[in-house]
Amino acid sequence: MASDKSISKGQAWFCTTGLPSDILIDVDEMTFHLHKFPLMSKSKKLLDLITEQETKPKQKPSGHSKIQNPSSENSSEEIKEIENADEFDGDNDVDNQLHITLPNFPGGSEAFEGAAKFCYGVKIDLTPLNVAPLRCAGEYLQMNDEFSEDNLISKTERFFTQSVLRSIKDTIKALHSCEKMLSLAEELGIVERCIDAIATKASTTDPSIFGWPINDGQMNARKNGKNGATTSDSWFEELGHLNIQLFKRLIFAMKNEDVSPEILESCLIFYAKKHFPGISRINRKPLSSSSTTILSEHDQRELLEFVIANIPIGRTTTPSTITRYLFGLLRTVNILKASESCRARLEMKIGAQLDQATLDDLLIPSYSYLNETLYDVECIERILRCFLEGFGQGTTSINVLDGDGGDGGGSRSTTLMLVGKLVDGYLSEIASDANLKVDVFYQFAISLPDHARLYDDGLYRAVDVYLKAHPWLSEAEREKICGVLNCQKLTLEACTHAAQNERLPLRAVVQVLFFEQLQLRQAIAGSLLSSDMIPPPLENSQPFEGGAVEAYDEDDNVGEVVGPARVGENQVLRLGMDSMRSRVHQLERECSSMRRAIAKIDKVGTNEKGVGDSNKKWKSSLPRKFGCKFKTHQVCDSHEPSSPAIVHARKARTIVTKRTR
Repeated sequence: MASDKSISKGQAWFCTTGLPSDILIDVDEMTFHLHKFPLMSKSKKLLDLITEQETKPKQKPSGHSKIQNPSSENSSEEIKEIENADEFDGDNDVDNQLHITLPNFPGGSEAFEGAAKFCYGVKIDLTPLNVAPLRCAGEYLQMNDEFSEDNLISKTERFFTQSVLRSIKDTIKALHSCEKMLSLAEELGIVERCIDAIATKASTTDPSIFGWPINDGQMNARKNGKNGATTSDSWFEELGHLNIQLFKRLIFAMKNEDVSPEILESCLIFYAKKHFPGISRINRKPLSSSSTTILSEHDQRELLEFVIANIPIGRTTTPSTITRYLFGLLRTVNILKASESCRARLEMKIGAQLDQATLDDLLIPSYSYLNETLYDVECIERILRCFLEGFGQGTTSINVLDGDGGDGGGSRSTTLMLVGKLVDGYLSEIASDANLKVDVFYQFAISLPDHARLYDDGLYRAVDVYLKAHPWLSEAEREKICGVLNCQKLTLEACTHAAQNERLPLRAVVQVLFFEQLQLRQAIAGSLLSSDMIPPPLENSQPFEGGAVEAYDEDDNVGEVVGPARVGENQVLRLGMDSMRSRVHQLERECSSMRRAIAKIDKVGTNEKGVGDSNKKWKSSLPRKFGCKFKTHQVCDSHEPSSPAIVHARKARTIVTKRTR
């Protein structure tokens, strides 16, 4: 039969050849209305069953009769004579119909349907999903080449070896299809060959060609064929369909084949993402029972501990999305109450690549009633400690920071400053928690080395938020909190805000004012020095056509052509410089006055009666006394000052340094 002439009606499958069926075969809940001779020509097992029945004397029972076949290979199979007529095919000779039941058929009714079509000569489209079930069905029905040339076993074996095993993605699909007939697939070696092929190909694959399709947007782009990517690269998504036992065997095989840490880590994270959708705060779709098996709490904990126990410890070149999922696993550890060793290993892994985290990742809720704070601050402290230990020791996990680690992190100093900025942002978020203790905030703020922050503006913002949320603090506690600041590393914007901040203690305000005046003085002095480098226009220069004036250099008498607008600008600049020189002298006098005021404050005792009110009045008058009449601005970023005045001041200080040398 060259074409597929079959039809399914409910739980019945008919072969519409125009001839009445003479055999009924039950597989699962499906009844197949077939013909004996096509089946007997391809399947030795069906030949034996049919021949055995036909050689026995027929009986005429009043109802259905069951005839056991003790000589058959499967003693549980039943062969029954059917007295009812086949209404679909119009069968009248019920005495010639046999009824065979094949219990526990490998691959179920779908696999038997494919084998039956093959017996009728129908062309079967082999795929990675049906090749293993058909191979097991051919083995069960004894459809080998010794019985019939170019039979089902040889065809499926050839396709499996030459096509499926060449692709990791197809091999994973074939491995997943073995779950329905795992026992026979293990006996035939299909499972082992699939696992070995996946592990071998993964060990010889360059991780960079995948583009790490962990992000959902990247995965959808690959499915749609965007950016020149092919769907064959994104085989990680297929891993989520494997059951836990097969996935564990695959991971162990990958480790034995020395698969790269990047691929091994991505396999584990993506499998966990399939079974724990809550680890991604961006995509929290509920589990679909049709695509993923819903695990019990015990199985979830077992899977979680397995994933974390096999994640490579140390920094890898995987993207920042991996770090986001690691934090998601950490939240899952808290929810499922996994072991402490599991938590410690995961915190160590996160600490190795903390610079790839975001502020949202660090905001882990406190799941224990023992913690008074809203967020789990102790957990982040441990992660930060892991990062600093690895960073200071220069271990393998951090050595990648010495150069370009593939993540755009750059040098070690850049990585440390990224973590510093992250910590400052985290401190600003948790500072508003009324239950956050002074010592906890203080120790967290000073845990980073001084060179982790280029500017202390972000840290100042966290201090300001903490003081605002804790107005009941004593003067000593406020001074301790402000002690984490380095006033010399505050930008002019931060100094301006701090000078008028009534929440700061008196000593901190005086220090801020002092260093603010120093920054202004350095900025103005640098501007004066840079202006002296501009050569004055020559008095005897003659005008050319177009109103231009030629300025000659003192060495070779050849200069640039300077227009009248340029000459006017120089004259205005000189007048401005004279005014700046006067302002510099005034600032020097103010600095001397500030030094005397600071010395006077040091002599004043804090235990005198009424000293609090007088200090408060004196502090509020400091901006007026020292001429600080700036408006309060939003404190800028702690690492990237955006004010043009700050950029100009930094350039000016560089010029001063060069001239001094």
